Amino acid sequence: NSFTLLSLSDIDINEDIPEEEPLLEGNALSKARYIYNKTGLNVFADDTGLETDALNGLPGVHSARFAGEEKNSYANIEKLLFLLGTTENRKARFRTVIALIFEKKEYLFEGIVTGNITRERRGISGFGYDPVFIPDGKTKTFAEMNLIEKNSISHRARAFEKLREFLILIIS
Repeated sequence: NSFTLLSLSDIDINEDIPEEEPLLEGNALSKARYIYNKTGLNVFADDTGLETDALNGLPGVHSARFAGEEKNSYANIEKLLFLLGTTENRKARFRTVIALIFEKKEYLFEGIVTGNITRERRGISGFGYDPVFIPDGKTKTFAEMNLIEKNSISHRARAFEKLREFLILIIS
């Protein structure tokens, strides 16, 4: 058994898929259901957020639009650093949730990486909040790491590994 992975453009879906749920799980499921209902194909979709302890989980599900609808990463980081201010509690986590609809059944897979928010941007790689997030046990932000280093510990990598293991199980 094998799978063929198709992108949204491969199946002529080019519109913005709504992300209106209050939780990452809901957004991931909503996106997967949207595609499934249009195509009937087995599908997966994900949502990711940065959650901070000091801000009661913010920006969370609103991570991409934290500073406005234009999804400006620079502005999002500015707002985050401003709200954290001089607080000593810089604990945060990146969390990815993947929703899979396979043979009409829904499954969720989660990947988490914990760390801390810096007081200033560091590094030029990556995207989003990568310049201000240092994973636990590391001294570099995600934006200071090369792609191989980041992907070996990232929240997305952890969630996709769980998805991969599940798919191997069900096709063997």
